[in-house]
Amino acid sequence: MPTATVTPQDAPGRTAPRATRTPVPAARRPILATHPAAVLDVVIPVYNEQADLEPCVRRLYAHLTRTFPYPFRITIADNASTDATLAVAETLQAAIAEVTVAHLEQKGRGRALHTVWSASDAPVLAYMDVDLSTDLAALLPLVAPLISGHSDLAIGTRLARDSRVVRGVKREMISRCYNLILRGTLAARFSDAQCGFKAIRADVAAQLLPLIEDTGWFFDTELLVLAERSGLRIHEVPVDWVDDPDSRVDIRATALADLKGVARVGRALVTGALPVRDLRRQLGRAPLEPAVPGVPVGLPGQLVRFTGVGVASTAAYLVLYLLLRGTVGAQAANLLALALTAVANTAANRRLTFGVRGRAGAGRHQLEGLVVFGLGLGLTSGSLAVLSALASHPGRPLELGILIGANLAATVLRFVLLRAWVFHPHRRQA
Repeated sequence: MPTATVTPQDAPGRTAPRATRTPVPAARRPILATHPAAVLDVVIPVYNEQADLEPCVRRLYAHLTRTFPYPFRITIADNASTDATLAVAETLQAAIAEVTVAHLEQKGRGRALHTVWSASDAPVLAYMDVDLSTDLAALLPLVAPLISGHSDLAIGTRLARDSRVVRGVKREMISRCYNLILRGTLAARFSDAQCGFKAIRADVAAQLLPLIEDTGWFFDTELLVLAERSGLRIHEVPVDWVDDPDSRVDIRATALADLKGVARVGRALVTGALPVRDLRRQLGRAPLEPAVPGVPVGLPGQLVRFTGVGVASTAAYLVLYLLLRGTVGAQAANLLALALTAVANTAANRRLTFGVRGRAGAGRHQLEGLVVFGLGLGLTSGSLAVLSALASHPGRPLELGILIGANLAATVLRFVLLRAWVFHPHRRQA
């Protein structure tokens, strides 16, 4: 079988499956064992891996033959190797019917995955690193939710409690810091972006891959962020993972490229350059019906996030009030402190609590947030007025206690109005 030199334009067109009596979205439809082609295509991106490639492929082939119940394919994606890697790959292709080789003229793990996944006819696509740092026992649990239609993407995670990981302190710290950066800047909820052990449904990949720009190591993160923002379900599998001491990854260069990628994707999300709303409508999972009558879906999570924003806002308000109280008086200090925190509070709740992103509707949200702010101001100012009428010289602790109580009442009112009015889903879709 000749080696294929693959380019992104080689990807065949995809035909939507025929509708059944009860239609199921394509990204949710289970993949039947009667699928005529390979159900799973495992891609192994390699660059100058002539020593490790054959043991890796033979071990993977033996494992899949023994444990995987569906037809499979192993694709070696040679990233312009300059040693004998391509020759070894072609020898494996000649010896094992389930092995194919794709040769790329340029380096880049992301480029290899983008190119080979786009051209594959398998309904489930996966990849793993050639060093097999991840225990292969996790492969079937990784792809099973995709085959069944339960999930859209799956990742191996080294950061779960029951993962077993052997690696140095330096790599451990870098990995954890990177994931903290993703959570803090891109609001990512997946636990491990960089584990070289992932899978995706081909119908989902066909929608996401054209939007991914990175051709290197940041490809994984960009794919996961885009999938998460599009409302796709990401399945995480705890893995046993042993660090490869012979890894050739340039940590400093990779870290710098990742940070640039975070900035680029963050900017694209803020400006609306990434069409996540359209993707969410096409691919995202429909909201669940309320499990308990009268309790809206998502309410517990929104309450937790709103409480976190509220605690931070209240702390900022009290600090500002105390700083201004001795200069401008109680009522003016209350007004200024509330005004200075109101805009930031609305913006934080817009993004973190109710998941509204992009500039669309931001001005209206802030104006309506000011109305909510005015009601809160009325509660707190009214409480100060009542206190002054009852006590000519109230102590500072009593005054602060009254304000805290009034702010708690204003906070409850703010949450109800933000959820039912300002950020109500029906108004956001209009």
